[in-house]
Amino acid sequence: MCHAIPARVVEVVDAALVRVDIGGVRKEISTVLVGAVEPGEWLVIHVGYALGRMDPAAAEATLAALRASLTASGIAAG
Repeated sequence: MCHAIPARVVEVVDAALVRVDIGGVRKEISTVLVGAVEPGEWLVIHVGYALGRMDPAAAEATLAALRASLTASGIAAG
């Protein structure tokens, strides 16, 4: 099973590449599938590509649900 996760854009590197923050981890992500984005926007990402944009409230709710699931399964500390 594959999962796409929300990530917040922190920097535009060039026309097709941004740096995102995923729970304190910074990664470079291709935006060729979604077009131009701005810092502060939320993207749904998977394997190095932005698949779409995401509403900030929905992104935060998704991340909270993921954290809760990992904590409940014992994979991550609460």
